[in-house]
Amino acid sequence: MFFKKQVIDEKTVKKIKKMRVVGKVVGEILEELSEIIKPGVTTKYIDEFSERYIRKLKMIPAFLGVTGTGHPFPASTCVSINDEVVHGIPDASRVLKSGDIVSVDLGVFYEGYYGDAARTYAVGSISDSAANLIKITELSLQKGIEKALSGNRLGDVSNAVQVAVESAGFSVVRDFVGHGIGKNLHEYPQIPNYGKAGIGAELIPGMVLAIEPMVNEGSYEVCMLDDDWTVVTKDGSLSAHFEHTVAITENGYEILTKV
Repeated sequence: MFFKKQVIDEKTVKKIKKMRVVGKVVGEILEELSEIIKPGVTTKYIDEFSERYIRKLKMIPAFLGVTGTGHPFPASTCVSINDEVVHGIPDASRVLKSGDIVSVDLGVFYEGYYGDAARTYAVGSISDSAANLIKITELSLQKGIEKALSGNRLGDVSNAVQVAVESAGFSVVRDFVGHGIGKNLHEYPQIPNYGKAGIGAELIPGMVLAIEPMVNEGSYEVCMLDDDWTVVTKDGSLSAHFEHTVAITENGYEILTKV
């Protein structure tokens, strides 16, 4: 077992080094999309741009073909608009318009390891309430990351996210959670975005977590559309999503998907 001050071994150093490479690409794509996402752009174009970027670097889109509750996911990115929480399927007929908010979730696989991150973007001019939802969701991610320290508990991360969200009057999605990540896209442990501080698995050096608050403007309840992938808010309210891949180190944390 690792203890709080234990040094990361050589194998784990190598893992994090490789995940740093793939994570950087994920972060770069999400940053590039901030210049591409605007009124008139289709969700299919967002997906095509991202896949071209990935394949140009001889890397692999992590989400393409992933199996879920139904058919394999048919795209390289999840692109979710307005009341869509996660797993929106890109489509050439879906055109962004001013006032929309759009979440892009992106995964990349390279040399045996995965990187995963998400970001919500404003399309043109959006309402003050939508802008605040985006701001608070990103803030809640940062608050969770700040608790991703060796010796802390998983519940410390979850609780920090929940407090940031609910103190602003929003709700945390409970049916979908963050996860460990490494040689597999989804690994132990699951990371709820709500919970009690001081409980759960101990965070130890070498762990890598995909922390991802999904935050609704209204109720936290969600439902799935008939495509067996797209998750929407049950009450039709807006939803935002932010995610980073974060490594636990001996001296703190490192955000691997931050540019």
